[in-house]
Amino acid sequence: MKADPQYAPEHLALEAVRRLGPEAARWTARMRAERPEAGPDELAALAIKRFTNQARLSGAVSGAAGLPGAVIDVGVLSWTQARMVLHVAAAYGHDPEGPERATELLILQRVHKYAESARAALGVAAGREHASRVFTGASGAPMARVLVTLGVRLAQMAGVRAAKRVVVKVIPLGGMVLGTWANSVATKDLAKRARERYRKG
Repeated sequence: MKADPQYAPEHLALEAVRRLGPEAARWTARMRAERPEAGPDELAALAIKRFTNQARLSGAVSGAAGLPGAVIDVGVLSWTQARMVLHVAAAYGHDPEGPERATELLILQRVHKYAESARAALGVAAGREHASRVFTGASGAPMARVLVTLGVRLAQMAGVRAAKRVVVKVIPLGGMVLGTWANSVATKDLAKRARERYRKG
C-alpha cells in the first residue's frame, strides 16, 4: 500500500479477501458446528460484537499513543472492519472468499458508490500490484507525501471522514476514550450496512 497509496483501499480489499476470506469461512463452519441452533442473525451478531470490541481496543491504544498511533490506527481499523464484513457475509451464507466480496467491501465502506467503479478500481489496483512485482523500485515520491495519501485513503475506508475524528484521538488524556468512541461508531455504522446487504442476499 505504501508503494501505491492512491489505491490503498483497493489493495486492502483484495488482500482482505485473499487472507481473511478463508478465516471467515472456517469461523462460520466452526460456529455452526458448535451452535447448530444459531441462525444467520445470531452468527452475524457474534462477529459484529467481536470485531467492534477489537476496533474499540485499537482506538484506545491509538488514543494513548498520540498522533503516530492515530495514523496507524486507521490501517488497523480498516483491516478489522474488513474482517467483520467478511464474517458477516459468511454468516449469511455468502462465500467470503468470492472475488465479489472485494467490490462489496469498497461499497459498504463507502470508498465507491457503484459496483462498476469499484470493480474498475480493483482492476487497476490488481494490475499495478502485478506490475510492481515485475518493476521493483521506489516510486520516487517523498515518504511524507506517500504516508499522508495512505492515511487519508485508509481513513476514508474506515469511515473516519471528519478530520475531528482523527484529531480527537490525539487530545491528551481524553484520547483513549475518544479514540474508542470514534472507532466504535464507524464500525457499528459499517456493521449495520453489512447486515442489511447480506441479509437481503
